[in-house]
Amino acid sequence: MMQRKLALLVGIGALTILLMLKWEHVITLMNGETTSVQPWQRAPTDTITPIPGSRHLMVSAFKDHRLGGAIRVISIICRQELQPLYCVLCANAKADTTAKADANAKTDGALSQCTYLQAKVDVHTDDFGFPFVTSDVLCLSPMSQQFTRVSITTNPYDIHNLTFLSIQNQEVKDSFRYNFTVCISNLFGEYNNALQFAQTMEVYKLTGVQRVVIYNTSCGPDVEKILKYYRKEGILEVVPWPIDKFLTPSTGWKYDLHHGDIHYYGQLTTLNECIYRYMYQSKYLLLNDIDEIIMPYKHANLEKLMGTLQQQHPNAGVFRIENHIFPKTQFDDSGRFRLPRWRSVPGVNILEHVYREPERKYVYNPTKLLIDPRSVEQTSVHSTLKQFGPVLTVPFDVCRIIHVRVPLQGQLSKDQLFVDKKLWEFEELLIPSIDRALNQSGLL
Repeated sequence: MMQRKLALLVGIGALTILLMLKWEHVITLMNGETTSVQPWQRAPTDTITPIPGSRHLMVSAFKDHRLGGAIRVISIICRQELQPLYCVLCANAKADTTAKADANAKTDGALSQCTYLQAKVDVHTDDFGFPFVTSDVLCLSPMSQQFTRVSITTNPYDIHNLTFLSIQNQEVKDSFRYNFTVCISNLFGEYNNALQFAQTMEVYKLTGVQRVVIYNTSCGPDVEKILKYYRKEGILEVVPWPIDKFLTPSTGWKYDLHHGDIHYYGQLTTLNECIYRYMYQSKYLLLNDIDEIIMPYKHANLEKLMGTLQQQHPNAGVFRIENHIFPKTQFDDSGRFRLPRWRSVPGVNILEHVYREPERKYVYNPTKLLIDPRSVEQTSVHSTLKQFGPVLTVPFDVCRIIHVRVPLQGQLSKDQLFVDKKLWEFEELLIPSIDRALNQSGLL
């Protein structure tokens, strides 16, 4: 009997010591203890990564110098399943480190010193009712170490099989490779509007756009040929966006009407990702859809437009541009741009649609954004959520969006619409450039 009591006491004591050690381990991890590991690096073509132990997803990581060097991980969080998340921050260590690594692990060959700390989760306020929401997972480390990689996890004890993201935007830059970059949030549903896409790309170039970024879930065979042409030309970056492999995307904007896990194939996530991806690559970003063109009306190009706006409003970094609908059901009567050689190319010929719907006095007219990315922390589709400095709504006679699509006021006759032939001003340069793009893409 005495022996059994003694054995029981020994067992309880051992368990207590084990629990104390485990609790001490938790404290040291949360206080930023470092260790050496050999992290798995995500392949460059991977753009969405599950966060272990959760339904959340991480997308990309950036150093935010405006927040004291915090690491911002663009993520998609299931707001119904919020839970503590932990950052694992790593910096390359010297080659003579004594840490042991698994020889069979898929790594980039660099041993790293890693730090663990609890993350701050900032869920964006615009979710349109969907359960999965664009979010920022912030790693606020007090250490001055130059971290190069980060992973997010629910379990700070097991870090040896995590997938790590490269931390981008390591340095602040005040000169940029591009002046104007267009961020197009999503291609999905086998989108194959090749003619309108090629025409729009050529208009972009004539207004001063030097870079276009497209997040591609799926597109049709003709648009695929156009994408290949513009990538080869150097103006286009196509970012793979396989959101449908992880969630059930909605094809509409409102949960009650369209259902699904996430708004419009993750449109809000890609817009925010593009802002940080090009924060130190482009002076300005245009955040609009693939069938929209932000068009200066009082200036020859975007550079002259922004020169005037920034001179008049030197502290503004966000410029809201009004959307104006050009119904694709109403055609120019002259047939001037109804070119026979374009008839075999699928899609809308935007040069034929010169009739613009009038504004409705008591109906909200949505805007899209032209921004200085260094002035924006978070964005929605039609407005920013967090920004530094004032926001300016640009008068529609100075700049507006040419949006060729199905009508919103379909009951109006042609006589009740406004004639707007702004695109025709580019005819001399535009038509040959469209022909060249379609020819070299193999569509003519």
